[in-house]
Amino acid sequence: MKESLKPVLILALTIMIFSCRETKQRLPLIPDGVKQTMVNGKPVIDTIYKTIPDFSFLNQDSITVTNKDFDGKIYVADFFFTSCPTICPIMHRNLLKVYEKYKGNPDVMLLSHTIDYRYDIPSRLKAYRSKLGADGKQWQFVWGAKDIVYRMAEKDYLVSVNEDKASPGGYVHQGYLVLIDKHRRVRGAYDGTQTDQVDQLMKDMDILLKEK
Repeated sequence: MKESLKPVLILALTIMIFSCRETKQRLPLIPDGVKQTMVNGKPVIDTIYKTIPDFSFLNQDSITVTNKDFDGKIYVADFFFTSCPTICPIMHRNLLKVYEKYKGNPDVMLLSHTIDYRYDIPSRLKAYRSKLGADGKQWQFVWGAKDIVYRMAEKDYLVSVNEDKASPGGYVHQGYLVLIDKHRRVRGAYDGTQTDQVDQLMKDMDILLKEK
């Protein structure tokens, strides 16, 4: 997908999420194609939904964190870097509100991926998390190889990230908070710099927690 199309896709996705407040109180699923299977000799077309693949990263304690740690939970994912001088501090101050609301809830986790693969080693992530005011296992800050993190950001979470020497801090990225359900399916994207969208995120998390 061309880089120029990604912000448009994300914006369209966000508008769709915010416009689909059904009376049934169920969040939409994000289509990601179709597959054909044969049932009783007849072709059946099934929709494939945008789903996060298996992953493995090092967290702030230098412990491996995988998708299995998120089994049976909903979670909010984002992409940032600790020396970010622009949107990251705003994003994480807003995300801290989400953390505080659901702190202690065993069905909710947060997952922040650094895009600064050179500088943001686990000890740096740990210091950043401590300064932010988070503790325990509910909010994980993770590091991974550049190609893996960047590919997952853009292909799976639909968030643009890139190195850019001309940008403040040397990186450019979108400030979306992406809501993932208990089956690892993408259910919403919210601008983490906007208070009203973060408030909507929490409302949608409440809906998702009640979903069977």
